[in-house]
This record gives sequence, structure tokens and C-alpha cells, in this order.
Amino acid sequence: MTIYQFLLLFLLWVCLPHFCSPEIMFRRTPVPQKRILGARVPRSDGKILHRQKRGWMWNQFFLLEEYTGSDYQYVGKLHSDQDKGDGSLKYILSGDGAGTLFIIDEKTGDIHATRRIDREEKAFYTLRAQAINRRTLRPVEPESEFVIKIHDINDNEPTFPEEIYTASVPEMSVVGTSVVQVTATDADDPSYGNSARVIYSILQGQPYFSVEPETGIIRTALPNMNRENREQYQVVIQAKDMGGQMGGLSGTTTVNITLTDVNDNPPRFPQNTIHLRVLESSPVGTAIGSVKATDADTGKNAEVEYRIIDGDGTDMFDIITEKDTQEGIITVKKPLDYESRRLYTLKVEAENTHVDPRFYYLGPFKDTTIVKISIEDVDEPPVFSRSSYLFEVHEDIEVGTIIGTVMARDPDSTSSPVRFSLDRHTDLDRIFNIHSGNGSLYTSKPLDRELSQWHNLTVIAAEINNPKEMTRVAVFVRILDVNDNAPQFAVFYDTFVCENARPGQLIQTISAVDKDDPLGGQKFFFSLAAVNPNFTVQDNEDNTARILTRKNGFNRHEISTYLLPVVISDNDYPIQSSTGTLTIRVCACDSQGNMQSCSAEALLLPAGLSTGALIAILLCIIILLVIVVLFAALKRQRKKEPLILSKEDIRDNIVSYNDEGGGEEDTQAFDIGTLRNPAAIEEKKLRRDIIPETLFIPRRTPTAPDNADVRDFINERLKEHDLDPTAPPYDSLATYAYEGNDSIAESLSSLESGTTDGDQNYDYLREWGPRFNKLAEMYGGGESDKDA
Repeated sequence: MTIYQFLLLFLLWVCLPHFCSPEIMFRRTPVPQKRILGARVPRSDGKILHRQKRGWMWNQFFLLEEYTGSDYQYVGKLHSDQDKGDGSLKYILSGDGAGTLFIIDEKTGDIHATRRIDREEKAFYTLRAQAINRRTLRPVEPESEFVIKIHDINDNEPTFPEEIYTASVPEMSVVGTSVVQVTATDADDPSYGNSARVIYSILQGQPYFSVEPETGIIRTALPNMNRENREQYQVVIQAKDMGGQMGGLSGTTTVNITLTDVNDNPPRFPQNTIHLRVLESSPVGTAIGSVKATDADTGKNAEVEYRIIDGDGTDMFDIITEKDTQEGIITVKKPLDYESRRLYTLKVEAENTHVDPRFYYLGPFKDTTIVKISIEDVDEPPVFSRSSYLFEVHEDIEVGTIIGTVMARDPDSTSSPVRFSLDRHTDLDRIFNIHSGNGSLYTSKPLDRELSQWHNLTVIAAEINNPKEMTRVAVFVRILDVNDNAPQFAVFYDTFVCENARPGQLIQTISAVDKDDPLGGQKFFFSLAAVNPNFTVQDNEDNTARILTRKNGFNRHEISTYLLPVVISDNDYPIQSSTGTLTIRVCACDSQGNMQSCSAEALLLPAGLSTGALIAILLCIIILLVIVVLFAALKRQRKKEPLILSKEDIRDNIVSYNDEGGGEEDTQAFDIGTLRNPAAIEEKKLRRDIIPETLFIPRRTPTAPDNADVRDFINERLKEHDLDPTAPPYDSLATYAYEGNDSIAESLSSLESGTTDGDQNYDYLREWGPRFNKLAEMYGGGESDKDA
């Protein structure tokens, strides 16, 4: 313990008289009267007196905190006026801390504190005291409360709620501008002494800031503090109790103060003159460079707007403010030309967009600089004298005539000769051509307005020294009309006249067309090539004419068709005319003039067939061809069918000709003499009813004598066919039942067999082999039949 604290404790003990006698005496005190049974005391005035109840008389105890002695700290003494000192009474203590923090001597009533007490934990304790008879354990005094109050000592230093504070204040603030308030708290008793009285002082941060001792408000202490010079400050504040006197306890905190920006600085260009370069070929909108003015401020206080305020290039260039970088981008506003001008000068201004009126005296918040822009030369393509050309020419000019001239030059300072050419994609027919040296366009083929009225050409101009540099221009050639086409009938006219027509009757109205297009419009005249006794032409003077009859009645049987030549001419120069012929048919009409029928040729031979009729005729022809092809295919299929399905199937085909004619004189009959003429079939021929798989060489057979009998001839042929491997496995028997006069072969008919003198013998048929057994049975049994 320091000397100062010891002296302070001593003064406290001296100044407080109750500390000199820390004893509570119990004495009688007046209390409300209370009726007590069997305890009446008579008085001289005739009234009954009651005994007064006894009570405590006591004072408040005081105890100094933070006792550091080795013994228990004495608090005070309880004593009752009923205590005679014989030890018959017993003192009892209850309440806050009784028995643990505070103990009492049962006999003497002395109260002690068993340990150090901290007022900041608990400022006072409320206890209850009672005195009882030790023998009867009855209270001799009623229970009463008393308070032990803890006296404070300066044992707590002031503390701040935060170790580090953060604050800000605008730069250039006036002296005394409040920045922030800091407050420290002291746990000591503020109502007792100066232990909790705190005084603030600044330990670090002078001379820029100050602090109010009583409130802890930090204020600016210097004028015109500039953020651009210094932005961050660290201030240390001390809080000291005991009113700041020597010996008081203290605590500190740190306050970081930032100067916020205000617009107190104008923008400034780092250079008075800026040089830029740009190619003359740069298109409009090209960025050629940038300028930037520096501003010491930040945020919106540093925002700058750029503009061109003067110079000879205000109409050629423009400037755009880039918000992100705060730069002024200079762009091309109009096309540049090195040959016209090579240097431009601009005066560019940069101005703050947010100006603080408080700092107008520091202005003006703008700055200017000079920008010089040099134009650099590039090799440019030739330039035509016009953006497009229009030439007009009459269609009847001669081939090779010049229709116009295009002009182009090299705009570079070192002018190069120019060569002209035609883009052939725009003149596929090669109607035009151009002189490469002077750009003169001329015709290379005849012109015809009626085929094409306009020709859209493209002419190319290229430098001779650098052919890659070229320019194109459109050339429009309009072909002017010349009256070189004669008018003609507008349509084909199918004209007829009734047989009962009368003179002056209208049979047709005609009109004309002309490919030419005169300026004054078309005007046609109609007339007959020669005087016609049957018809006449009447001009309507509106580019139409009427065909009228001149006689009464026509006869189609005499003349069925009339040809009427009509001359059509225009009124342009030179006058063009043509002759068109009208074909007028003579037809029979009813009384109303409606055609009923015309000449036979006209009725039987129509002018033409419609598309539908032609298609129908073609379909019919195709169907007929398909039917013929199918029929031929079916017929061929039948011929190819085999006559015998198997080898055992043996058939005899008998072909009977029942036509009886004129015998030998019948030239249409079969000449049986062929059977007797072996030479007629000596040559071996292949059969036509089958297709042999292998062609064998025909075998030569001995010829029968000319007078051989038919039987021998047939036998020879049978043997021949029996040995022929290419012959079918069946025989065909042809019976010729023709009877004629003086037949070389005798008749085989049996019609006259009954009238003959003798019966014919057909037994020889049996000798012909098994194939003729059937015939032998039929003819060989004549006698048996006859007998029957």
C-alpha cells in the first residue's frame, strides 16, 4: 500500500466518529402499545397501564473495501440492554454473507469480516440480528435488520469500451470541428470522493486535434488540413480518475482519424501542348489519341468533363469523355485529306463536374491544353470527279461512237497516272468498251432500246504504279428511242362476215402496237393497201379502226375467205408503216348476226386442237400399242408351250381339210405331188415348233426314185424321224381329203368305195408300224363289216 493510500485510510477513520465506537447498543425504544395477556399494571389515575415492548437501537456499519490485514477485519459490535454480562444471552446473525463472509461472537456480539471485500462486486450487505436467552432459547429482543455498507477506495482505473476507434472528418475543416466523442467508465463509486471522476487528455495527435477534458469530444485543432498532404492520423486519448489529479488511475484508447476528400483541387493538364498523329485514311469515328487532366481529389470530386472550345479543327474532330479512366478520347469527325490540310490545332478544356461552392475561392476548377494533330499521307486510290455518271445516247448511233467520258485522278501528292477499265460482270454482252487512258466510253455493238433501255455499268480506275489501289464508279447509260419499228396488229384477229351482211356493217374493230416510245405518245393511222370492192377501213382517230362491208350479201360457196391488206403507219419521224392482212371468213348467220356455220374447210379442218385433245389422242395411241404388245407376247408364249408334257404322252394330231374343190385345177389346194418328189425336201430343215438344244448336222438320206410309191416315201420318212434325236417324241399325221380331176395320187376317200368293182385292201397299213394300227383297224375291217 502506498503512503498516499495509507494517509487516505487514516483520514477516513478519523473523520467518521462511528468508527471510533463500532457498537450497536440495544435500548428501550417507544413502540406502539400492544396488549399483553396477564400483564396489567394499575395506575393512580384509575387507568390500566400496559408494559412497553423492548427493542433495538442501532446504527449503520461501515466497512472499508480491499482490507489487506492478516486478521479478520473488525466490523462492529451488537449489544442488548438486557445483556448483564453473565453470558445468559446469545447473539445470532443472519442475512447476506452471515456465517461465511460475516461472523459474530455469540457472547460478545462482535462482528468480523472473514475476507477481502470488493465494493464493485457488492456495495452493501443487509443482515438480521437477534438476541436470545441461552437457556430458554427465547428472544429477548425482536429481530432487527441492519446494513453493512462498503466504503469505496480508488482501486479501478477508467476503461474505454473499444481499444481502437475509427473516425473521419472532411479535409479543410475549420478549427473546432467535432470529429468523434470517446467515453471512459470507472467502476469506483461516483458518489464518494473523486475516485470515479474522469478527466480526458490527448497524449498523441497534437497539434492537429484536441479533446475536451470533461466530455471526451475530439475536435480539429489546425485550420486547412489538406487530405492531399496527409490523409491518416492516429490520436491517443487518456482518461484519468481523481479528477485528473496526481495519483489517479488512468486508461488510454487509440482513435484513427481519416480526412475525407472535398473538391478543393482543380484539374490540371500535365502538358501545355500535346501532339497526335493520324492517317488521312482513318474512317470517321476512329480514335486517334487521348488527353488526361490530373486531379488530386478522389471519387466524384475528381470527375472531369472534356470539350473542344477552340481551334481550326473543331469541325474535323470530336472529343468523348471516358468515365472509367477520366480521359478525353479524340475521334475523327469528318474524312481527312493530307493533300488539303496536314496540321490541325485544338484547344481542349477539362472541367470538374462537381464543384463545392465553399471552395470557389480556390478556383477556377478547369484547365486547358493545346492539341496539335498531324495528318499523315497514305497511298489513296483514284478519285472520280463524280459519285456516279449518267449518259444518254440514241439507239441508232454507229458502232464505235463515244457516248461519254469519266474522269479520275490520283489524290496523292505524288500523282500517279490512272488506267480505266470496265467491270465485265456489268457488261456481259460486251456492248460497250472504254479507252484505258482517257476514260472515254464507246459502243462496240449496235444498240437496241427495245431490247434494253438501260445499261448499268461499273468503271474501274486504278493507279498504274500501284494497281491494287483502285476505285469503282457506277455509270448509267440510257438508250434514247428512235422510230425504227413499224406498228403492227395488237392481236391476231379471227374475223368473219355473214352471208346476209349489208353494206356498212361493222365486222371487226382493230388496233395496233408499236415497240417505239415517242415523247408525244403513239398515234396510228389505218388505211387499205388498195381499193377493195367488198370491205373498207374507217379510222377512229384513237389508235383503232373499224372494218366495214361495202356490198350487200356474200356467198361462201363462191368465195369462202377474203384477204384484206391493212396499212398501219405512225406519226413519228421517220414515219414507219407496215401492212397487216386480215383473213375474213364467210359464214352463215342467223337473223341476229350470230355465226352458225362457215365453209366446209373451216368446219372440217379446225384451226387447231386444244392441249386436252392432243393428250387424249396420245393416250389412245399408247393404249393401242400396249394392247398389241400384250397380244404378241401372249401369242409367242403359246407357241413356246410344249406339245407333250411327258415322254409317255403320245398324241396323234389329225388335220382335216374338208374343202372339196376343183381337184387338180384348184390352185389353192395342196399339191400332193410334193410327196412324190423327194428332191423337194431333200434339204434338211429344222423344225419350227421347237427349239433344239443341239444342232446336228443334217443326215443325207438316199432319195427315192421318182416313181416310188407314197407308202415307201412315208416309210422312209418315218425311219428318218425315228432315228432323228432332235424330233419330238410324237408323230403328226396330215390327212389330205381333197379330190380333184386326174389326181396324180389316187383318191383316199371312202365315199365311192361302195360303187367300185372291187374292195380296196388296206392291210398294208399294218406294216407301217404301231402308229398306224388305228387306221388299219378302221379300214382293214371292210369285209367283216360288209358281212355283218
